[in-house]
Amino acid sequence: MKKKGILTAILASTLLITACSNSETKDNKNSNDKRAEQSSENKGAKYPESGVKGIYVSADATNGEKFDELTKFIEDTDLNAMVIDVKDDTGNVTINFNTGNKEIDKHTLDIVDAKPLLKKMKDKHIYPIARIVTFKDKNLAESHPDWSFKESDGSVWESDGGDKFVNPFKKEVWDYNINVSKEAAKAGFKDIQYDYVRFPEAFENVESSLTYDKGQYKDSDLSEVDQRVATVTQFLKTARKELKPYGAEISADVFGYSAMVEEAPGIGQSFPKIAENTDAISSMIYPSHWSPGDFGYDAPDKEPYGAVDQYLDKETAVLNKLGDRKPKSRPWLQDFTAQYLGEGNYQTYDRQAVEDQVKALKDHGINEFLLWNAANDYSKDVNYTPKADKEKLAKNKKELKQDAEKEK
Repeated sequence: MKKKGILTAILASTLLITACSNSETKDNKNSNDKRAEQSSENKGAKYPESGVKGIYVSADATNGEKFDELTKFIEDTDLNAMVIDVKDDTGNVTINFNTGNKEIDKHTLDIVDAKPLLKKMKDKHIYPIARIVTFKDKNLAESHPDWSFKESDGSVWESDGGDKFVNPFKKEVWDYNINVSKEAAKAGFKDIQYDYVRFPEAFENVESSLTYDKGQYKDSDLSEVDQRVATVTQFLKTARKELKPYGAEISADVFGYSAMVEEAPGIGQSFPKIAENTDAISSMIYPSHWSPGDFGYDAPDKEPYGAVDQYLDKETAVLNKLGDRKPKSRPWLQDFTAQYLGEGNYQTYDRQAVEDQVKALKDHGINEFLLWNAANDYSKDVNYTPKADKEKLAKNKKELKQDAEKEK
């Protein structure tokens, strides 16, 4: 009886272990199947063979006649992509993803109906890019003051422009933005584009008067500048890793001047470090955003070809140093008139001004770009695929090669 009892116990244990093992295998399989399912859900329009050439589209413009107008505009040109506000400049999530995540749901406006929008884009072969305004987020800052920067009286700090930012050092802020990104990827967006992936401008001038959590850098030996650069870079690296199973690439918007300096001291952007942790980098190289004297021009806005051309000399040199880690260059180009610069400092941005910028890209061997117009009113009859000047292209390549050899 004792032997029989032992055998029974052994048999029972074996069955239990087998059951647990089978259950564990099944759980792992379910987990893997779920992840694969999530990834396979992202089957929107394919990556354009000729490279991404897109326009910015605000959330309000995704409904009704305006979207039909923009869709036809894409169809009638060599453009092939749209960058759509999924999380806007205030922190509003424009698509109701029905996540059950209380934090996301609290800030959701439900402006965009994702399913028909993305279906239409897929049917029209329009590549969908989700713009996620990251650390500029009034909603989240007000909901969670401890996730932001606070004044001595405990109020949330506000920039001179009236903007409120959340703290890039906070893991909770990372998680929130990455969770919104995952929902966008699951809905069918093929690229998650992070904008305002930085600290506030001139943050170095105010940070000592503010109270905020430095997270893992609380006792760091790194300088203040290096801490900011490190956390912005690490956020992108983490986002890229977490979004990979969902089949989405990531890109980042950066100030054009970030490529001109080793590190932008206040905002925490290091152009090469951001570049090597993204699939595409989108420098905002609007001629209107350069200062008088930049590139030798009294009024850079009046030199659409020259300003872009000279900037690209710098950017291309920086990116080429990254070798296999180099992302695609996909700059933001100007399709708006900067009247605010004042008489004599700007020109009307029409078909020719836009084409001049695109031509400068082609002369540097760059085939991707995005067009910005906040009102979504884009110039007509632009040639978006001009031929490169072969002599200029060869000269640019030769100069880059010479510069690379000098640094060896």
